[in-house]
Amino acid sequence: MNTIYLIGDSTVDDNTPPFRGWGWALPKYVNPGVTVRNHALSGRSTRSFWEEGLFVPVQEAMSAGDLLLIQFGHNDEKDDERHTDPETTYRDNLWRYCTLAMEKGAQPVLITPVARRFFTGDNSLMYTHGEYPKAVRELAREKHIPLCDLKQDSRRLYLALGQERARKLFVQLAPGEHPDYPDGHNDQTHFCASGAKVIAALVAREMQALPACRPYIRAEIEMPAEGQA
Repeated sequence: MNTIYLIGDSTVDDNTPPFRGWGWALPKYVNPGVTVRNHALSGRSTRSFWEEGLFVPVQEAMSAGDLLLIQFGHNDEKDDERHTDPETTYRDNLWRYCTLAMEKGAQPVLITPVARRFFTGDNSLMYTHGEYPKAVRELAREKHIPLCDLKQDSRRLYLALGQERARKLFVQLAPGEHPDYPDGHNDQTHFCASGAKVIAALVAREMQALPACRPYIRAEIEMPAEGQA
């Protein structure tokens, strides 16, 4: 039985309702006999995930025939101790995860950070994450690592949906709807359960196009409707 390991931040993390990362929904799209182990954790960057020892159990468990999906960037760009530089330390950290996976006989897969929902008008979306997505693409190309360009796919999806329909992918709470958010919550980064399923379907479709990943993913990927849990 092969395993897909996930490392990343809150947009990947299983998380706690009403928040869900796309990694929580990925098992819906894998073939029978494939196990998904989601080690992503909210608030982590490539740097803090390593420094906190969170990669150790992944490294110890991986074996030949497994996949390692890697998506960071949301917290690497933060101006605090988690910060990395996209042209140096961010790339170096990503490559370290890749090489350690390959040493265990596993296949690393790089994933660009999923887009935030920052519309600037009805038909324009702010390009977030600066140079980090470019760094992922360049590293994948230079080192011949399979790439899922989730940044590009999610931007295209949000723009196709439009500002209001795309809102349904994210945690949107009215005042009094949730006890932890008495004044409501208008999130542009973190997905609700139905949104996580949609984003996981994007990842699965990207994986279908990659020969190294295709055996793990169902042949038919149905795109869920936004707003449907």
